[in-house]
Amino acid sequence: PRGVDVLMSTGTTRKISGGAVVIFALLAAVGLYLVYELFTDPYTLLQAVVKSLAMGSIYALIALGFVLIFKATEVINFAQGALAMCGALFVSYSFTDEHIPFTTIHNPLVDIGGPVWFRWTLCALLGLVFAALLGLLLERIAIRPMIGQPLFSVAVITLGLEIVLRAAAYDTVKTAPRVLGVPWGVKDFKIGTAVINYSYVVVICVALVAFYAVFVFYRSKMGIAMRAVARDQEAAMAQGISIGKVFAIAWGAGAVLAALGGLFASSPPIGQTGAVETATALVAFRALPAVILGGLDSVQGALVGGVIVGSAEILAGQYLAGQVGWLGSGYPLIIPYVVMIITLLVRPYGLFGTPEIRRV
Repeated sequence: PRGVDVLMSTGTTRKISGGAVVIFALLAAVGLYLVYELFTDPYTLLQAVVKSLAMGSIYALIALGFVLIFKATEVINFAQGALAMCGALFVSYSFTDEHIPFTTIHNPLVDIGGPVWFRWTLCALLGLVFAALLGLLLERIAIRPMIGQPLFSVAVITLGLEIVLRAAAYDTVKTAPRVLGVPWGVKDFKIGTAVINYSYVVVICVALVAFYAVFVFYRSKMGIAMRAVARDQEAAMAQGISIGKVFAIAWGAGAVLAALGGLFASSPPIGQTGAVETATALVAFRALPAVILGGLDSVQGALVGGVIVGSAEILAGQYLAGQVGWLGSGYPLIIPYVVMIITLLVRPYGLFGTPEIRRV
């Protein structure tokens, strides 16, 4: 059968597609297996869940950057990966090299007294400021002149920016990875036999703060203006809303979120070397399933999509490790895309995306 008729509380029936039935069955099977693991080896499950939330938080941060820019410009920013790598590089310049990014000027923040983590945090904030400035610069010179032009052309421009920025960043790490000097390194603590790294806790907290800040922002005057632009740019302009200002804020915030994702993706033990490498720029494409799964225009979708994708990747790596023979060694990186494809077969606009209604 193509679907199942379900009796609603109103007395009417609603047809659930066969694809939805398959997804519910898969979720039920996964849930039952995790419940089994909870009773047989709870500490291993706890360790995997915390790592899943940490990886999901990284994907959610990058996905949120995608969503903010898409809601403002209606274009997917293909330069998000390069922005993630550049932002992490700015932190490395600020703390490890002790220089202001783009200059040879000594960074006075590294001379401030106090614990190492405090000085590192200040340098990281400085790196994020430069990431925001880079986003504003790109928006001003390459995106704002395209207001009112075909969206395909704008998307191609972001792809060109990705290539240019990534080439410049690759030259920086070509000879040796750029160390970030994360103060907590690979330090961890234990809950029973579960080993929890401090990096996991930090990135989860940062993601929660970032999403809370965005939810608060969307209730501000500028946030309402951004939502108006997302709904109808021409109507927003007629109401006196500055489209350029909205674009600038979206690109600045998107660059900061990308930088946070790149920074934590390169931090140990998530990033094995604890340094910025060529693979750092690829984290945005690994986060793309979270964006599509949650919905391109949904903030809550970015959070939920990130958690789902991160959990699918980590839990599959944990509990399917014995099946490498036929799955292949790189199967955990494929699982998020499989989850995305299955979900889109049922909900083409993502879990929280806004369906596009066309009347003929």
